[in-house]
Amino acid sequence: MHKDWQIVKLKEIISLFHNGIWGDSPVQDERSYPVIRSTEITHDGVIDLSNVAVRKIPSGKVEKYSLKYGDILLVGSSGSPHLVGRAALFKKSKDNKVYLFSNFMLRLRPKNIDSAFLFYYLSSSKFQHFLKLMQQTSTGLRNLPKREFFEFKLQRPPLLEQQKIAEILSTVDQAIEKVDEAINKSKRLKKGLMKELLTRGIGHKEFKNTEIVRIPKEWEIYKIKSIGTIITGKTPSTKNKVYWDGNIPFITPTDIKQNKYIYNTERNVSNAGAKRIGYILPKEAIVVVCIGSTIGKIGLTSKESVTNQQNNSIICKSEINPHYVYYALLLRSKILKSYSGIAAVPIINKSLFGNLEIPLPSLSEQQKIAEILSTVDRRLEMLRKRKGKLERVKKGLMNDLLTGRKRVKLGA
Repeated sequence: MHKDWQIVKLKEIISLFHNGIWGDSPVQDERSYPVIRSTEITHDGVIDLSNVAVRKIPSGKVEKYSLKYGDILLVGSSGSPHLVGRAALFKKSKDNKVYLFSNFMLRLRPKNIDSAFLFYYLSSSKFQHFLKLMQQTSTGLRNLPKREFFEFKLQRPPLLEQQKIAEILSTVDQAIEKVDEAINKSKRLKKGLMKELLTRGIGHKEFKNTEIVRIPKEWEIYKIKSIGTIITGKTPSTKNKVYWDGNIPFITPTDIKQNKYIYNTERNVSNAGAKRIGYILPKEAIVVVCIGSTIGKIGLTSKESVTNQQNNSIICKSEINPHYVYYALLLRSKILKSYSGIAAVPIINKSLFGNLEIPLPSLSEQQKIAEILSTVDRRLEMLRKRKGKLERVKKGLMNDLLTGRKRVKLGA
């Protein structure tokens, strides 16, 4: 450690540390306040104010629980241990409202240290490692242990260096925020285009009502089972290593991400494993999760693949565009989820899945609609890659700057 850096404990640099307040349900014509919950804290330390709960708070307690610029919020309690300790820095809100924080949150007000620098330190791999160690010794961490938390040690550089480090990391965060805005804008565009193109098509003047949706007169309604072959996945024995020594992607629900295509899988199978399963999906087969909490997730295979039993896959007939079907199912994913009922383990069996209906235009129009939507998806994928690159840059800078491995230049 550098001689001008100090080792300090959190308890030495915190002037205020306590849980928030939840209050009561709002009453019409009585003043209420937005209260930030743990669900508003994103994985990258941003406070999402788009859906904050509004609560009635006793007037005498508003000042105590009001957030000030530079306050740090921590998730103090959560049913998900990996969320406990997640940090966010409160800045001045654009709407100038008074924001409070809930009883599952902890407010930390720093002293003798730059707030932004401390926020980044609490978001660093070192602090995350500290949380993991606490979790291992506290039988499933659900609450942040205050006593252990106060004993956490960090390296504190001189104030000017703290501010410079925070400024550099903040610049990367601003770049990430701009990419996020572009991603959200593209998502809204895609949603609007899907609703328009998949129900009204391109250039139609006459429409008809069907049991599921109003569509162009020339279109027809088809069941999934009539547009291709439906295959339910399987899992070969995990005890037989021969089945898992290969390079054929084995798709599970966790492998279906935000992107249209399924590029990477946690596990692969061998030819023997695929033979044991009984099939290999071609490229651009449609994979739909039909068992479990993530029913309705959809993706396209990017290469020959197999899937586990939680997925049903569609290999479309030659006169059906798989990209069009992908988007049509994506638009109806909520309806697909409703098919699973209220069972403890949601499930849509193959027969029920096959009877799901979608509107279908001519092949040429399918291709045009799919290409328009694919253009937006390609932009989304490009933006997500850009964000991922920036996040890797930020992680590298945090590892270097917060440990003093690399020093920042101060002054002119």
